[in-house]
Amino acid sequence: MAQEIATQAAHQAAGLGPVMAFALVGIVGVGAQWLAWRLRLPAIVFMLIAGVLVGPVTGLVDPMRDFGDLTGPLISLAVAVILFEGGMSLDLHRLGDARAGVMRLVLIGAPLGWLMSTLALRLAADLSWESAAVFGGIMIVTGPTVIAPLLRSARLARRPAQLLQWEAIVNDPIGALAAVLAYGVVLVFHADLALSKAALETGFGILFALALGLAAGRATVWAFQGGRVPEFMKVPVLFVGLLMTFALADTILHESGLLAVTAMGLVIGNADLPAYTELRRFKEHATVLLVSGVFILLAASLDLSQLAMLDWRAAGFIIAVVGIARPATVLLSLMGTTIAWKERLFIALTGPRGVVLVAVAGLFGQRLADAGVEDGALIAPLAFLLVTVTVVLHGFTLAPLARFLGLADTDKPGVLIVGGSRFSTRLGEALQKADVPVLIADPNHQHLIRARAAGLKTFYGDILGEAAEDTIERLAYSNVLAVTDNDAYNTLVCTDLGAELGRAHVWQVARQKEDQRRHALPTQLGGQPFGGGRSFETFRDMEREGWSFRVTRLTEEFTLAQWRERRPMAVPILRISPRGEIGFVDNGEEMKADAGMRILALLPPDAGSPDAGSPDAGSEGPARQSLPEGGDRPDAPPGPVAPLP
Repeated sequence: MAQEIATQAAHQAAGLGPVMAFALVGIVGVGAQWLAWRLRLPAIVFMLIAGVLVGPVTGLVDPMRDFGDLTGPLISLAVAVILFEGGMSLDLHRLGDARAGVMRLVLIGAPLGWLMSTLALRLAADLSWESAAVFGGIMIVTGPTVIAPLLRSARLARRPAQLLQWEAIVNDPIGALAAVLAYGVVLVFHADLALSKAALETGFGILFALALGLAAGRATVWAFQGGRVPEFMKVPVLFVGLLMTFALADTILHESGLLAVTAMGLVIGNADLPAYTELRRFKEHATVLLVSGVFILLAASLDLSQLAMLDWRAAGFIIAVVGIARPATVLLSLMGTTIAWKERLFIALTGPRGVVLVAVAGLFGQRLADAGVEDGALIAPLAFLLVTVTVVLHGFTLAPLARFLGLADTDKPGVLIVGGSRFSTRLGEALQKADVPVLIADPNHQHLIRARAAGLKTFYGDILGEAAEDTIERLAYSNVLAVTDNDAYNTLVCTDLGAELGRAHVWQVARQKEDQRRHALPTQLGGQPFGGGRSFETFRDMEREGWSFRVTRLTEEFTLAQWRERRPMAVPILRISPRGEIGFVDNGEEMKADAGMRILALLPPDAGSPDAGSPDAGSEGPARQSLPEGGDRPDAPPGPVAPLP
C-alpha cells in the first residue's frame, strides 16, 4: 500500500500539478481561439493542434496524471454547461421557415443517421454489430461546440445556420441516449440481463431526465420572474441549478443528464425573461472558456498508441460517413420540403463532430470492452479520428462552400445606419457607391421614403425588436451607426448591439450637452463618437447648407497629408482599409495614412468643383482620364453626391 502511494506521489510530482495544469489548459485554449480570430481561421482546428502539442507530443499536460479521476467528471460537467447554453439559444418563436426542416432532421434524421452510421461502421470499419450499434447511436451527434464557431466565421445565411444549429443541439442528447439504448441491448446478450428490466430502467431514466429538465427550467423561470432571486444572484443560482439537474438525471441513467440540461435551457430560453441579456452573456462567456478547456483536455488525453490500432479500414470508414452516410441522411430527411436544394446540399455536406462524441464514445468503448466486446477498444480512436478529420475538413471548407452555393453573406463588412434622415440617405448613397453594403433602419415609415427612392436597402421597424432579428442578416452588417434625432435611443441601440458586435463596431452622433458633467454618461453606455463630436442637428444643418460626401483613395503619390492640405475644411466621416475594413473617424488627426485606404468625408459647398488639371479633377467626369493615380476618386459613378434641394 505504501509503495503504491509513493509511486502515485512520484507520478504526480513528475507533472505540473492540478493548479498549473488548469492554468496552462486555459491559456492554451483561449490563446488558440484568439490566434484563430486574428488569422481569421477556424478556432477548432487551432485548439485541436494546440491540445495535441501540449499533450502527447510534448507531455506538458497529461490529464490523467495532472487531474487524476477528476478528468472525466470535469469534461462531463463542461459538456453539460455547453449543451445548456445551446438549449437557451434555441428560440422557438424565431424558427420561422426553418421549423419544418428542423423537425425532419430531428424526428427522421436522428434514427436514419443511427442506421446509416451503424452500417458504415459494420461494413467499412468492420466493427461487430454490438460496437457498431452503440457507436452509430453516438454518431447522431453533429457537435454544437464545433458548429457555433464555424457559423460565426462562415457568415452563413439565416435558415441554413438555424438548421445546422438546431440539429446539433437537439440531436446531441438524443445521440447519447441512443448509445444508452444500444448498450442496454448489448448487456442483455452479454451479461444475461433481463430485456424487460433493461427497457424499464432505460425508459424510466429518459422520462425522469426529461421531466426533471422541464421542471428545473420552469422553477428557474418562476423564481426569476417573481423577483424571488436578486439580480446579483441570478447567474449563480442558474449555474448551480443546471449542475444539480445534470447530476440528478445522470445518477438515475448515465448520459441522461445531457437531455435534462438541454430541456432546462430550452424552457428558460423561451420564457422571455427580463434578465435574459445577463444570462446570455454568462452562458456565452462560460461556453468560450469551457469549449477551449474541453478540446485541449480531450486532445491532450489522446494516446497515440491507440491510433496505431487503426488500419486502412479507418480511412474507408471516414469516407463512408462523410461522403455517403451524412449526405444520404440529410437528403432523405429533407425530401419534399420547401427548403432550396442548395441549402439541402450544403447541410448534407456539413457534419462536423465535436466534444460530446469523443467524450461519450470513449466512455462506452471502455464499457463494451469490459462487457466482453473485444473491438469496443477501437471506438475511442475511431471517434477521435472522425472528429479530427471532420473538424479540419469543415473548418477550411465550410465558408468557401457557402460562398460557392450563394448561402453566405458578402465578405465585405456592411454598415447598418439607424435613422432615416436626409443625412443618413446621403451617407448611405456614398457608401453604396464605395461598394459598401448599407441598410437603413427606422421605426418611422415616412423617414425611409428618401432612402427607398435612392435605391438603398431599408428596414421598417425597431432595430432592437424580434422582427429585426428574424428578417435582417445581422452578419452582413458588422458596423452600426446610430444617427437618429433621439439621443437616448441612439445610446440604447449602441449599448445593446455593442454587446453583440463589440464596442469597436458601434458609433453614434454626439449627444446634446454631453460635454457637461451632469449630462455625461458612463463609458459603458452608448457607442463611439464620430465626425469630430458633431451632433445630429449639426450634421442636419451641414447637409441643408450644401455639404456633400466624397470618397478619396490614398496612394503612394497622393498621401493623407496632401489630402488634408487640399481639403482643409473636409470633415472625415469614415475610412475604408485596403482589406475593406470600416472604421468611423472622430478625430481626423488619428487616421493612418496607408496607401490604398479610402476616406469618406463631408466637403463644404465650395469644394465640389476643383479646377481642371488638379489632382482632384479626376472625380469630376471628363477630366478623369488625365488624372494620375491617386486623388479624389469614387469607386463607382464619378462625382460627389449632390445635396438634396
